[in-house]
Amino acid sequence: MKLIIDTKGSDKGPTTVVKGAGMALEKYKDLSLVLAGTRAEVEEACALNALPMDRVEILDAPGEITNYDHPAEAIYKKADSSMVASLRALGEREDLSGMITHGNTGAVLAGCVRFLSAPERTRPALAALLPAENGTDTCLVDTGATVDCTPSMLHHFARLGSDFMQKAYRVERPKIGLLSNGAEASKGNRLVKETHALLEADEELNFIGNVEGNVALSGICDVLVADGFAGNQVMKVTEGTYRRIITEVMKYGKKTGSRDVLSLGQYLIDTYDLGSLGGGYILGIRKPVIKARGNSGEKAIVSIAGMFYNLASHRTFYEKN
Repeated sequence: MKLIIDTKGSDKGPTTVVKGAGMALEKYKDLSLVLAGTRAEVEEACALNALPMDRVEILDAPGEITNYDHPAEAIYKKADSSMVASLRALGEREDLSGMITHGNTGAVLAGCVRFLSAPERTRPALAALLPAENGTDTCLVDTGATVDCTPSMLHHFARLGSDFMQKAYRVERPKIGLLSNGAEASKGNRLVKETHALLEADEELNFIGNVEGNVALSGICDVLVADGFAGNQVMKVTEGTYRRIITEVMKYGKKTGSRDVLSLGQYLIDTYDLGSLGGGYILGIRKPVIKARGNSGEKAIVSIAGMFYNLASHRTFYEKN
């Protein structure tokens, strides 16, 4: 397994990204990495964190695409950026299995269209796997890549999510739910109602109907379809709720000195701390790209490496393309 990591774009800086890369190399002994960024900066971080340089290649790319750049323009104008260099390398090099980036989401999507477009796919989508109550994962798609959607886009996202869960995670005939403010087919705004009709008419999808937010992560569906604006809010409100509960449990455990409560808190962190669990899959492209949250720490790199290994252990969605 060889992955390329864009070391820029993280809120915590390249040193944190490189530290996480070192932790991933320590955990996965057959893993090797290409680190894209300013060579001197990456070399210094590698030395600081004692990375095994026989398993590390540095791709010198001193430019950076920021969150203030126009996504599509930046992909073309900032050819020396670490993101563009990483995407180009992933598209051209057969030895690279996938890419990790913390960078500008819109730019990542634009870059994927430019360098990694897959036949039969018209628009990439950003999907997140969120832990469900029944012990499975729910694929939420889209989580922010496209905030203004048409019904045909959501239909396309449903197909991407279904294909992904079936091929990459071996879910037989994934159940598709459409995020709405009511379970009845008559509920929802115009977008939801028109999308509902498209999904219901598609006999290849296992569409179960509208799904309300209070049961969205109960395990009722394997794929939850939403426009990028609503999907992003679901993910962030869920993340904030998890964080609040974990904080309160840990505070109570420390206050009472209860090892059982502290143990429960650690379990909740390991299971529900989305900042450490990984990132979002970009679907509809030729090779896997995982978008890490901008504020995630070094543990997220280790988790994302594990996500790639999970994909590699199956006959994956990306190989189909």
